[in-house]
Amino acid sequence: MSGVVADVIAVRVPQRSWRSELRAVRVIGRRELIRFLGDRAQIMMALIQPLLFLFVLGSGLQSLSAASTDGVNLKTIIYPGVLGMAVLFTAIFRAASLVWDRELGFLSELIVAPVSRASIILGKCLGGAIIAASQGVIVLALAGLVSVPYDPLLMLGEFGLMLLLAFTVTAFGVLVAVSIKQAQTFTSVMQMFVMPMFFVSGALYPVSDLPDWLGVLNRLDPLTYAVDPMRHLVFNQLDVSESARRTLDPGVTWLGWHLAPEFEASTVLLLGVAMMGAAIWKFTRTE
Repeated sequence: MSGVVADVIAVRVPQRSWRSELRAVRVIGRRELIRFLGDRAQIMMALIQPLLFLFVLGSGLQSLSAASTDGVNLKTIIYPGVLGMAVLFTAIFRAASLVWDRELGFLSELIVAPVSRASIILGKCLGGAIIAASQGVIVLALAGLVSVPYDPLLMLGEFGLMLLLAFTVTAFGVLVAVSIKQAQTFTSVMQMFVMPMFFVSGALYPVSDLPDWLGVLNRLDPLTYAVDPMRHLVFNQLDVSESARRTLDPGVTWLGWHLAPEFEASTVLLLGVAMMGAAIWKFTRTE
């Protein structure tokens, strides 16, 4: 009986290059976008809460706040914070996809692919940031309904800040996701952080004359440094008195030093880069 010799098929794994890594980042980011667009329920759920805060809460409290806002509509005041909210929740949802990828086994397929772990994390962060910022654009389109003008520079500046915030929040979520193995645990941890971050940031109120303990928390909250320049851009386009501007758009200070909006935006970007770097380091060591 003669033996049968099976042919051996040679498989060549291409060497890594900056082109292959860039392609991996693009593919992972595109996958995030396809998954997001395919889930219409998630798109709607991510929009409901910001719209409730803007039109229901803003309209309901307008009569109470009219005496202290110098004639400025409360919805106009909280509008920048609602933009931040729309980005915040969507970015966290996108970071959660890393946990689900681990549970469903897709992450294992990514890990054995001939791409670096850094490209996987970068693709997740950039994909989530673009999706979250795009979700914020829907709320940005409602600016005219809350007496915010459709000035091109204002719209462009708000979108840039939303993109920075989306990247930083997604990087934070990914950093948490690489350390947590179960989706239920990730959801609990994010709930513990997300709502306090939103309320402490000054999204719904000016940050001047806060109690000392709240002022300290406000300065430690990364979301503060995105909401404040967003509000500054809006008030630059409003025709309000100087006293109203000082009260409603006081800016953020450190020990009496007034932070420039450019410095605040840079702070958000640096935090995002630092957290993404930490996520890459953690992911490389644990997966």
